[in-house]
Amino acid sequence: MSKYSIEEFIRQNASPASTGSFFELENSKTLRINLTQKVLTKVGAMIAYTGNITFKKQGSTEQGLGMMFKKMVSGEGMTMMRAEGNGVLYCADGGKNVKVLHLQNQTISVNGNDVLALEESLSYDIVRLKASTGFVSGNAFNMKISGTGMVAISVHGDPLMLIVTPDKPVFTDGDATVAWDGGLQPEIKTDISWKDFIGKSSGESVQFAFRGNGWVLVQPYEEQPIATKE
Repeated sequence: MSKYSIEEFIRQNASPASTGSFFELENSKTLRINLTQKVLTKVGAMIAYTGNITFKKQGSTEQGLGMMFKKMVSGEGMTMMRAEGNGVLYCADGGKNVKVLHLQNQTISVNGNDVLALEESLSYDIVRLKASTGFVSGNAFNMKISGTGMVAISVHGDPLMLIVTPDKPVFTDGDATVAWDGGLQPEIKTDISWKDFIGKSSGESVQFAFRGNGWVLVQPYEEQPIATKE
């Protein structure tokens, strides 16, 4: 058989056997969800599925008026799609790498644009970061996820995990920050002068300062801010 035959191409690229886990990595950029229950995914993340699966965008008022307002001002990047049924669901996010975390009565915060999927057993809230001088721009919105269940996040390139300790705070570019320990509350550093606005649209003017005990995940890429409706 020729190494360039269709049969060999199929063999090399066929989906691997499932491990049976609810969430598993099909490859570094594709999440496979072995669906037997409801799951929440980022709108537009579905790239293929098998079986009998239905999709429904989360209604604006499903989680109350407070959540409806938060979704309105945070943009489409924070809107989730509910998938349910029986089958295999494949999700991806613009060619970004996918990481899967299993929370066990834990809390994490994730940049709202980087949440790919989460079990419906997990609870979440949309949180807007602010500095002492007011709300910040850039990746100001994050999703605080709590409980027990699996969550998948998407990152550009190979992320860097940084450990925060009381004697070693961590400072990050707000647009490169992906996720952090739920026990940490980032402080906002805004080293901005009027000349920063000339010929510059973003960058290191907005930084996050993490202090205490925990971890922070950053990526080698500055995420474009989620468009808001303010």
